[in-house]
Amino acid sequence: MTKELILYTHPQSRGAIVQWMLEEIGQPYSVRVMDYKTNMKAPEYLALNPMGKVPALKHGDVVVTETAAICAYLADAFPQAELAPALEDRGEYYRWLFFAAGCGEPAMFDHAAGWIPETDELQSSLGYGTFEKTFDTLASWLADRSYVAGDRFTAADVYVGSLLRFGMDFNLIPRKPEFEAYVAPFLERPARQQADAKIQALMEEGA
Repeated sequence: MTKELILYTHPQSRGAIVQWMLEEIGQPYSVRVMDYKTNMKAPEYLALNPMGKVPALKHGDVVVTETAAICAYLADAFPQAELAPALEDRGEYYRWLFFAAGCGEPAMFDHAAGWIPETDELQSSLGYGTFEKTFDTLASWLADRSYVAGDRFTAADVYVGSLLRFGMDFNLIPRKPEFEAYVAPFLERPARQQADAKIQALMEEGA
């Protein structure tokens, strides 16, 4: 029997990234919509994710939290979807998947909050250095590349593409031509459009 896939999410959350990933793997899944102030803090959900946040994924008896980790897990759990690259490209795949999660997202939100690490010591301790260095580094890597790792779309593109799309849509990162050229084709992917439509339906239902 196929293990049930359950996504715990909110339509206005990073769960949207996982929902796109789930559409890409092409397996049936169910959605549990969580509310930030009520059932997300209830004991039943805290048993799955003690942080009391979304997304979380339950696959049979396996529970995975943290969006980049969920994307990597799903790519490995469903190899037939071919969303993890060949072994020789795994270094780039892991590097940029976790660079986006560990450097790109913190740099983006710190900058949006007006918090700028001024000293070399603070920049080193934060890990991402500076906002400018982080996104210049990513732009340099994406120049003339269609995918972040190897020669085909992977889970890393789901995460990196989502980060850049969100950042540009909300004017949190610069609209560099490298970012726009990289993200544009992903918006046309059927799985991305299916995920967007389902998320929009949840929002219209008042979730």
